[in-house]
Formats: sequence, structure tokens, C-alpha cells
Amino acid sequence: MGNSPREWADGTAVRLDRQDPYLRLQSVTVFVRDLEQSLSFYLDQLGFQLVFDARIQPDRRFVTVAPPDGTANLTLVAPEPGSEQYKLIGRPTPVTFVTEDVIAKYREWTKRGVRFQFAPRLKRLKYEVHVRAPHAADASAPGGEHAPIWGGVFTRFRDLDGNTFSLASFDEVTHAVEGQRRAIAERLESERRAAQELEIAKQVQARLFPQSQPPSKTLEYAGLCIQARKVGGDYYDFLHLGSDRLGFVIGDISGKGIAAALLMANLQANLRSQCAIALDQPQRLLRSVNQLFCDNTPDGAFATLFFAEYDDTACRLRYANCGHLPALLLRSDSSVERLDATATVLGIFKDWDCEIGECQLRPGDTLALYTDGITESYNSADEQFGEQRLIEALQRHCEACSQASLAAIVDEVQRFSPHEQHDDITLIVAKHRGS
Repeated sequence: MGNSPREWADGTAVRLDRQDPYLRLQSVTVFVRDLEQSLSFYLDQLGFQLVFDARIQPDRRFVTVAPPDGTANLTLVAPEPGSEQYKLIGRPTPVTFVTEDVIAKYREWTKRGVRFQFAPRLKRLKYEVHVRAPHAADASAPGGEHAPIWGGVFTRFRDLDGNTFSLASFDEVTHAVEGQRRAIAERLESERRAAQELEIAKQVQARLFPQSQPPSKTLEYAGLCIQARKVGGDYYDFLHLGSDRLGFVIGDISGKGIAAALLMANLQANLRSQCAIALDQPQRLLRSVNQLFCDNTPDGAFATLFFAEYDDTACRLRYANCGHLPALLLRSDSSVERLDATATVLGIFKDWDCEIGECQLRPGDTLALYTDGITESYNSADEQFGEQRLIEALQRHCEACSQASLAAIVDEVQRFSPHEQHDDITLIVAKHRGS
């Protein structure tokens, strides 16, 4: 036999390795006189489901029905009068339906007009059932265990044409159904708790993003993060560094989901706890953050980061790009400068250092910091939004305020890539409006 089966929602199983082809009972044929009347009986009185309804010839039709919890079907066929199959209508069938509670079904179906041959009867078998192990090395050898003495409740009922069927419940079936019911209830409760905890994690992470904006005389700015999942690994922040200094931070943590969110929280805590160093020694700040990130995260975890310190008096931007995408500085004359990497990513090397870049911001300039959720969003033709489209979008909305510009650009990205979002979308837009 193949490897362990994987259960489907309806209780059937499919083996993953294809070595043993999937096989199950499809249907049992029941001959009836009038398909429409019989179909109404099976659907309305027994509560079965319609599986198939087809015409194989202009005057030949068959329908297939199934009990609500079963994998085997009944195919209803109306044979030609006088045919051999027609003679089989109204005879006992070897079909048995199993339920966890015959008495409950007997009462339910009796109220719906189903005719039973006798009231349910209890039968207890006086011998043990010999069970052969399904994967025994010797197929002819009996299994080492025997099922206990068991019993059940039985009755028989008729359809409209007099075809009779057995309805039974067995101890093992009742116990198995109850066990499945408990397992499903436990799984649903576990999923409910997981969803509740994830929602709490989402709310907690939302509080890690900036809740206020430090004031600036010359810059007007805004930031946004739209996560692909409930929680994610993108990070942005605005830091009040004192002495008319403002910090911009944007980062992208390796991985996705809860794991990335935990690393993001770790990085945010490291930066905020150490940011007092940034005013005079930004390199020391980032070395310290890298050291803490290495110490507090598992091997293989890393983060790209863009850190910028803006002097509101001198309109000077000092920055370190730690393996992140280049920030874009759109000048008022429509030229574009890219603030490329000045260091490698955080979290890989304990012996780490960075260089500090510097540029001047002038009235009319726009600074954009972003993650790959912007540029690597792709459309149905597998084209990425890309840096050039981002530059063009920034230029189109250069006259709008930062908040409006940011919203318009994100809207363009989402219209370009309307399918399911695969990565967090994070963007900061800052505009120099003069003193």
C-alpha cells in the first residue's frame, strides 16, 4: 500500500504517493418507476443530496443521490416496462445505511412519511469479530487483536416503489462519530483561539508603528504599511532625536507572518532604546542595533534597514542604507537621486560597520522610502511595478501633500496588482516645503 492517507472533508482518503490508485465505491443502482417522484422521496423525505442528473439519450435519464454524510451514492434508474431490470423494482436491496442513532432517524423519517417494516430492534452479536491487520506482512495471517463483542440497532424501510433498505447503528460507529465530533470541536476551538491571538497580535503590532509625528518646520511627511497577512515583517518609524533632528526608519525583516512580526518588534525595540545615540554618532547607534539583533534573533534572521537623520535647521539628511532598496530623492527640477546601500544587512555579521551618506534637501524636493512590496508587486503579465513606475507616480503627485501622494501611489500599486497581496507594502513620503 502507499503512504499514510490524507483525509478529505467528506471522510474519504487519498494517498499522497500515487503508488496505490485511489479507489472507493461510487454508486449502487436502484430501479424505480418514476424518477421525479423517487427523486422527491430521496431528497425531501430522506434528506439526501442530488449528486448528478443526466440524460444519456433523449428518452433515457438517470440521477444520482447520496446521504448527507456518505461517500457512496445511489443511482436511480427508470427501466423500460417489461425489461429484466423493471422486474427488479420493489425487491429487497442489499443496501445498508449506517447512522449513529437509528431511533432518532426512525422518528424523523416516520414523521416525513417514510414506511418502515418494523420498529428498530436491538441485536448483540455473541461472538468476537476477527480483524486482520490491514498492513500485515502475511496477508493470510490474522491480526493480533480482536474487536470486543458488539451490537447494534436495526430496521428496514421502503421507498415509493417498495425497494427496501436496511438502517443500522453499531457501537463502533457511534463511538467513532462521537470521537470525530469531539476532534472537530477541539480543532474549531483551537482555530478560534489562534484567530483571536492573531487578531491581538495585529493590534499589538499596529501600536508599534508611529502613533504621532515629531514636528518639523521644513518637512511635511507621512508613512503607511499595509500588511499582506494579519501581521508582517515590514517596519517604519519616525523618531524625535532632539535639537531639531528627526529620524526616518524603514526596514524589511526576513520571512513573513508571526515570525517576521516578532523580529520586527525586536528591531523596533532596539532602535527606540538606542536612538539617543543617533544625534552625534549614527554609526554607533546602528552598530549597537546590529549587535542586539544578532544576539536576540536566531541564526539566518536578518533585516534590511534605511535609517535617516534629518537636521531641520540645516535641511541636511544623513543616512545609512543597510542593504535596503535605494531611497529616491526627487529634486524640484525633476531629476532623481538614488540613496544606495552604505552597508550590508543587519543581523548576519557581529563584526559590522557602516558608512554615512549625506545630502541636502531643498524646497520642492521629495524623499521616498519604500519596501519591495511596492516595486515587486506584479500584474497578470508577471511585470513588476518597479522603480521607474514608482518614480513616475511620485512625479505625478508631487504637488499633493505627502498623505495624499502616499495614498494615491499605494492605490496605483494595488490597481496594477489587483490579485492577492503577497508582500507587505510600506512607504514613507517626505516633502520639503521650505521654512
